[in-house]
Amino acid sequence: MLKGLIGKKVGMTRLFLEEGRAVAVTVLEVGPCHVVQIKTEDNDQYNALQLGFGAKKAKNVNKPTAGHFKKAGVEATSTLREFRVEDVADFEVGQTITADMFKMGDSVNVTGRSKGRGFSGVVKRHNFGGGRDTHGCTTHDAPGSIGQSADPSRVFKGVRLPGHYGAERKQVRNLKIVDVRPEQNLVVVRGAVPGPNGGIVLVEKAG
Repeated sequence: MLKGLIGKKVGMTRLFLEEGRAVAVTVLEVGPCHVVQIKTEDNDQYNALQLGFGAKKAKNVNKPTAGHFKKAGVEATSTLREFRVEDVADFEVGQTITADMFKMGDSVNVTGRSKGRGFSGVVKRHNFGGGRDTHGCTTHDAPGSIGQSADPSRVFKGVRLPGHYGAERKQVRNLKIVDVRPEQNLVVVRGAVPGPNGGIVLVEKAG
């Protein structure tokens, strides 16, 4: 059984539950995904489906990739991802899989890439307190002491310092589906998911 699909984050809003309480939700456009390749234990040592999502202009596809899509008989897609399955007998190349595989009440794990923040200081990157906000302080965003002087005369690995922040693969687990609209390929989950609006996400059934 296939447990997940490729999608993209549409944005956040809120829904009112039956008891009248408002909750923050994230709207995901999940699918439709096309089966581009089927991998089997005999040929590849594992069973998996390679799914494609999102349109891509033919002029932006190189020849080897274009041949890969042509062999599958599907239009070129902007995103390709693999999902493991126990049995590939129920699937065929070129098949379209939609969001109706998800139901209200299901719990899902959503994987995405967090927003890139560029080069950031220790206050933003590691939540340091920073220096005093008083007149004459020149160390508002400084990390403070990062090592010893004479012994060992070096900075230990793993010390939290300024650097590149964000743009990392993140996963939020056990988000509850509160609404599914298959005709619009929309899945609404309670809570927040990684990444910016329009970012690619992988939505997989939990458990």
